[in-house]
Amino acid sequence: MNSQETIKINSSWRKHLEDEFAKPYMKDLKDFLKDEYTKGKTIYPKGSEYFAAFDLTPFDQVKVVILGQDPYHGPGQAHGLCFSVQKGVDLPPSLVNIYKELESDLGYPPPKHGHLEKWAREGVLLLNAVLTVENGKAASHQGKGWETFTDAVIRKLNDEREGIVFILWGSYAQKKGAFIDRKKHFVIESPHPSPLSSYRGFFGSKPFSRTNQYLISRGLKPIDWKIE
Repeated sequence: MNSQETIKINSSWRKHLEDEFAKPYMKDLKDFLKDEYTKGKTIYPKGSEYFAAFDLTPFDQVKVVILGQDPYHGPGQAHGLCFSVQKGVDLPPSLVNIYKELESDLGYPPPKHGHLEKWAREGVLLLNAVLTVENGKAASHQGKGWETFTDAVIRKLNDEREGIVFILWGSYAQKKGAFIDRKKHFVIESPHPSPLSSYRGFFGSKPFSRTNQYLISRGLKPIDWKIE
């Protein structure tokens, strides 16, 4: 990530996050990434997609936040949106389960691809806690500064917006979102959709219909969750 890449974040976010880009931890993060590239390591997603979630869902258009942990670490998967993979890539197990719950909740048949850009354009911020990963090494960029940045993102939304739905799947997301003001926002929590935990309460949690009921109750247009 060079200084030019930080500027590629959507302008609606840039004005809210400008201070973060100037902080020492962000310089350290940039130095770390630059060093990884210099060593010839393959990093996902590509640099122009680090901030794809922000570019597709401007600050003032966020209606829902889905919080993930790390980008996928296999070739051709990650493209800057949590739980989403590029077209033509096999569906990861967690996304298979998300689609099963979507069908059970709203009756939409599971899409053949895992590309969730449609949701992002509907106002769903698909935010990973960590925005980069090394090829083949899960969680390899944890603790390098991204978590501080994404905490700041959630804090800005919490403090400066009202009536956002935060969907927190699994204990990691729930810890990260613990400070969200539940008087101002609607928080949906359940076990993670991964095969290890999905049967402990993810299935049947109806996050999609509950989100829309809340948005409608506030006079907002519901999310069109259907992916063609």
